[in-house]
Amino acid sequence: MVHCIFFFVLSVLYCTGSIRKWHTRNIRIEIAMKNTIVLLSYGALIEVLQSRVFTWRSGDWHDLLADTIGASMGIFAVLVTGNAINSNK
Repeated sequence: MVHCIFFFVLSVLYCTGSIRKWHTRNIRIEIAMKNTIVLLSYGALIEVLQSRVFTWRSGDWHDLLADTIGASMGIFAVLVTGNAINSNK
């Protein structure tokens, strides 16, 4: 649950940064896909490091699944919120 919440917040902040960087009113789908790849790669790297480098930690597929779900939920929330805000203007 914690992994899901952290990656939800991380993806919302990452998408907000992308919106500001590209000076758009909403996140474009290709940027959302790139953000998803970056966030999932980051989650996978964390799990690989935990299983290979840090002896007191263990990498877990369930953690990576929770990271994926949280990142996907965050990006979806940004897409839906952006479309709702921009459809009223």
